[in-house]
Formats: sequence, C-alpha cells, structure tokens
Amino acid sequence: MTRLTQSEAEARHVRRDDYVSCTVAFIDCKKPGSHLKENYSIIGPGVTSSGEQVINLPEPHGFNIGAAAMPNGITNNLHIHFTAEVFIVQKGEWTFRWGSDGENEITGREGDIVSVPTWMFRGFTNAGPDDGWLFTVLGGDNTGGVIFHPEIIREAADYGLYISNDNTLIDASKGDAVPDEDGRIPPMPEAELAGLRQVSPEQMAERVVAAGARDFRPGFVDAGLPGCGAELAPVIGFGLTQNREHVTPISNPHGFSVEWLRIGKGGRVSPFTLDDKMVLILREGRVRLTLNEAADVTVELSERDTYSIPAGVVRSIEAMGDTAAEALVVVSGDHRKRPEFTDEVIAAARAAGQALDAGGYVAKAALLPSYRRAG
Repeated sequence: MTRLTQSEAEARHVRRDDYVSCTVAFIDCKKPGSHLKENYSIIGPGVTSSGEQVINLPEPHGFNIGAAAMPNGITNNLHIHFTAEVFIVQKGEWTFRWGSDGENEITGREGDIVSVPTWMFRGFTNAGPDDGWLFTVLGGDNTGGVIFHPEIIREAADYGLYISNDNTLIDASKGDAVPDEDGRIPPMPEAELAGLRQVSPEQMAERVVAAGARDFRPGFVDAGLPGCGAELAPVIGFGLTQNREHVTPISNPHGFSVEWLRIGKGGRVSPFTLDDKMVLILREGRVRLTLNEAADVTVELSERDTYSIPAGVVRSIEAMGDTAAEALVVVSGDHRKRPEFTDEVIAAARAAGQALDAGGYVAKAALLPSYRRAG
C-alpha cells in the first residue's frame, strides 16, 4: 500500500491558477485566426512541439491531460494524432472538424465529450464565448508527435516555421537553424492524403457523449451507506463502476478509461484503493480528497483543478460546500478497473444488504452464496 506525505500529496495537485499557457506550441501559431490559441500541458510527458511549453506534472501516466483556450473564432488547424485524442468541453461551444480537408463538422457544448479516431485530420474552432475552455486526454506516454495538414505546413514556411523530424518547432525568425528537407517533416503527398481514414458523420456521432446523454447510476458498493451514493456515468472503456447495468458508450481501446463522477451535496465515496493511476478533473463544485489508510492527508480541489492519485493509495472523495460536485475520472489502461474498498466499508455495506458478487458487481447480499470454494 502506498502512502503520501502532505507535501507529496500537494505536489500532485495542479490548480487552475498553476496552468501555464504556451502560444507557440505548434507550427500554426503564427497563422492569422490561430495566433491567439493557448495550449496547456498539465499531466504527462506532453505532446507540444515547443521547448517553451511548461508541463505541470510530467510524470508518465500512460496518457496526457492538456487543455486549450481560445477566443471566439480562433481555430486549431487540421492535424493528425497517432494515439487516442479526447476533447472535454469545459466551457463554451466548439466546432470540431474532421476529414482530409476538414469537410465534416459537429458541435460540442459544455459537458460534452468527443473522441476522435487516430490517423485522420481533425481541428476545432471556438464558436462560443471568448473564455471557452477544452480539456483534452491524449493516449500514451509517447504520442508520436503531430502531422499537420499540407496547407498548414506550406503556409507556416512563409512565417519561417518548420517542424523537424524529431517534432521540434523551428522558428527561423528567432535565429533557429532550419534543417534541410531531409531533416524536417514535409507536407503529406496528395495520394496519401486521399487514402487517409474516412469516418462518416453518423460514425462520429457515435463517438460523442453529450452532457444530456450521460447515464448516471449509483457506482459503488457503498451506495446504501449514510452520506454515500455517488454516481458514475461511463464514457470510454472499462472504468471504476461496480454497477452491472452500466454500458460504456465508446468501447474501442484508448489506453485509458473515462467516467463522470457525481457526488451529491455533502456526499462522499468511501475509502478505496486502485492498482492504477487515476486523475480527477473537477468540472464543478469543490471536493476534499482524504488520503492514506490513516486518513491523515487532505487536499481540496476547486473547479478546473486536476489531481493525480498514484496507484495503491487509499483515497476517499467528499463533496464540499452547499452544492454537488462533478468530476471527470481518467484511469490508465484498457482493462476493467477494480476499486478495492476497505474491509470496514465492505462489512458495513453487507450489513446494509449490499455486497459484491464474484464478478465484482453490486448485488443483494442475501442472494449471494455464503460458502467459499476451497482451492
């Protein structure tokens, strides 16, 4: 079992005010209509092409947490990722484009989540208020870099910007040495562009989980205990839920799972451990994390804060203040996650009539066999 000191726990808390924007993260940073975008790398090794990007918690997690903030009308241009890319609309309204020339569009609004397949061009524009905000989850510790659309690469050269073969942004206006053609990423040939993955609007719609479509249900074995009853709504992959009725809307492997967690006013999730790294992104409200078996370390999160909990740490989660709290939970791996509640919680749940069956799902304790098979 892992234990954190108070200082170690606080070092894993990335507050909203700790995020550091980078306006020169990618090759399109000088393109009119894209020059005001802000890129954030919050948790994980990051995906930026710029050495100026600050990463708050660069520790490998098997995924990366980032964010984008842009004024109304500003665009992040068409590019390709090789690992899963997921957008979480924290605030505002966004137009997402995809296809060889960005010919397809969908709209994302507050609370919506969009998962874009790999190996296809995608981009997005802030179509809402100036303070629009997107969180992102990108799969893998090594994401392989980014390929921008041929038009963007050619236009960037007019501003003295290039991308080297090792995914480093070269800015000739700052005196950077420009590699020869063999040392930089060239525009993708037209024949390759035409052969890229095709995803129809109907197929993409299946990869959007709108805020109003979330399937919130009691998520844990402690649901019947006083002050408990936190709800989960799966989005991607096999997450924490112990509710057998839950079905994840997006099931292809991403390298991580994504779920919404909702805790009612004054409610909590009882202490449990997990064998995997887990990140919370607080969407609204405030929560208190109590850590360790001795419950001797606490951290309080506010809206848009992120927090990374190492594997093996006992944690409980409590909503603070006069409102409910809602957070996104991202856990590493494509496997089904198995939260392990303390013996005291399991015993109290059984006394209240609830237990976990052999599959790890909540069931009526009275219906479960009382014997144990030997061997």
